[in-house]
Amino acid sequence: QVHLVASGGGLAQAGGSLRLSCAASGRTFRAYAMGWFRQAPAKEREFVAAITGDGGRRLYADSVKGRFTISRDNAESTVYLQMNSLKPEDTAVYFCAAGGSTTRYPGEYNYWGQGTQVTVSS
Repeated sequence: QVHLVASGGGLAQAGGSLRLSCAASGRTFRAYAMGWFRQAPAKEREFVAAITGDGGRRLYADSVKGRFTISRDNAESTVYLQMNSLKPEDTAVYFCAAGGSTTRYPGEYNYWGQGTQVTVSS
């Protein structure tokens, strides 16, 4: 069992930056691939980024590539999402997730955090 707590959301202006964190419980954090997803009002949950357990491989959605960076600190059982050059269309609730595969598909993740709101004003 993995318990995830996301934090770091808030209000930013277009072009600004935010850093999200997701702290995990449990001693097997490095065994899990971690992903970030987001969901805007009236839209489906969409993939943002994912990282392998050892941090050696990352995946990004095309919409965030070059602006967002996913990273992890296995000693601290935490995954991060550094978001730069934010756009109003990045406004959403952001969720972290843990699973056995580094994938874009939310159904492949077993554990989910509670979500943190990111709002980008123009």
